[in-house]
Amino acid sequence: MRTTLTIDPDVAQQIRHRMMQKNLPLKRVVNEALRAGLAASDKSKKVRFVVEPHSCKFKAGVDMDKLNQLTDELEAEEFVKKMSR
Repeated sequence: MRTTLTIDPDVAQQIRHRMMQKNLPLKRVVNEALRAGLAASDKSKKVRFVVEPHSCKFKAGVDMDKLNQLTDELEAEEFVKKMSR
């Protein structure tokens, strides 16, 4: 199939580099790159992401619902220390 493509300059530079590096024609470099990209996108759809939960084992007295508040307090303390120097 013949078609006209507009290729971004950074991609064109990579194609030129690959052509010189492997001494291949433009058609072959572009076809190989398209095949590799299409094959990779097909594989990525089949991979299932699985989360494996684990126990965090927080110490007694740590309220997990207020961890963001703890982070804010620590950042505020650090800011005060920096400003007082």
